Amino acid sequence: MVLAHAPLANAPAVLPQANDPCWCGSGRKYKRCHKRSEGRVLPGVVSPMRTLPASIARPPYADTGEVPERGESAVKSPDVIARMRTAGHLAAEILRLAGEAVRPGLTTDELDAYVHQLHIERNCYPSPLNYHHYPKSVCTSVNEVICHGIPDSRELQDGDIVNLDVTVYHDGVHGDTNATFFVGDVDPASRQLVKVTEEAMWHGIEAVKPGRPLSDIGRAIEDHAKRYRYGVIRAFIGHGIGEEFHGDIQVLHYYSPQNNDIMRPGMTFTIEPMISHGGWQHKMWDDDWTAVTADGKRTAQFEHTVLVTDDGFDVLTGGDGAVSPRAPWA
Repeated sequence: MVLAHAPLANAPAVLPQANDPCWCGSGRKYKRCHKRSEGRVLPGVVSPMRTLPASIARPPYADTGEVPERGESAVKSPDVIARMRTAGHLAAEILRLAGEAVRPGLTTDELDAYVHQLHIERNCYPSPLNYHHYPKSVCTSVNEVICHGIPDSRELQDGDIVNLDVTVYHDGVHGDTNATFFVGDVDPASRQLVKVTEEAMWHGIEAVKPGRPLSDIGRAIEDHAKRYRYGVIRAFIGHGIGEEFHGDIQVLHYYSPQNNDIMRPGMTFTIEPMISHGGWQHKMWDDDWTAVTADGKRTAQFEHTVLVTDDGFDVLTGGDGAVSPRAPWA
C-alpha cells in the first residue's frame, strides 16, 4: 500500500482546479473524482499466497480457509496457558524483528515475506494466513488504514506510520500482538497519536481485574483517548484467544454498560485499541478486509494478549524484548 500523495498513475504534473474536469477523462469534476484520493492509501498488487513446509503444524482452517466453530472455554487450563505463553513470546519476537525492518521504499509485500520466513524459522504457522481466506501472513495497516491491511506491491513512504499485526499458531494455540511503527521522518502529530494509542492500550490492560466487568477496559481506553480529543474506533474489538484465533469474549475499546461479562482468572483475550485523529466511523475497501477511517484521518493501534490472574493480569505477549514491554510512562 502507498499514500496517494505519491504520484498517481497517469496523473498530470499539474493537477486541475477543484471544479475542472478530472484529468482521468471520466467526465466528472476533479473534486468529485481523483481529488478524493489525494493523501490516501491506495491498494497495490497482491502476490500469490505463500506456502510453508509440511512439517509445520497447521490450524484447522489452513487448507480450506473455512474456520470451524469449536466452542472453546473462556477460562483456560494451566496447560493451554503455558502453551500460550510460549506462543506469545514467539509473536512478540517476530513483531519486534518486523518493526526493525520497516523503512521507506520497502513494500508491505516484502514485509510479509520477511514475517512469513520468521514464522518458518520458529516452527510456527502465521495465524492470519488463509483465515477466512485472508491471503497473507501479517496485516500491514498504513496511515488511515485502521486494520487488516493486505500486504501488496506498494512502497512505504517517508512519513508514513504502519501497524504490523502478528499472530502465531504454535503447539496448538495462538499468540496475538501488534504495534504501530514510524517510517522515516514522521510528523509530531502522528508521533503523539502513536504514543497516546500505546498508553491507551496499557490503561486498558491495567483495568483487568478478576470480578470486574470487561467494560472497565473500554472506559479506561476511551477516557485516555478523549483527553487528546481522539476518536476510538468502534467496529473492531478485542477478542478471546487460545486454541481458537478468535474466541467468544468481546472486549470493546470504548465504554458500554452492555459489555458486562465478568473477568475471571484463567480468561485470555486481546486488548487492541485503534485510536484516530478524527472520528470513529470506518469504511471498507472492496477486498472486504481493509478498513479505513471514513474521514481519511490517521489511526494507530497497539495490541497484547492478556491473561486474567487471581489478582490482576499477565501480559503473555509483553516483557523484555517486546515492542511495548510495559507502560510507557513507567
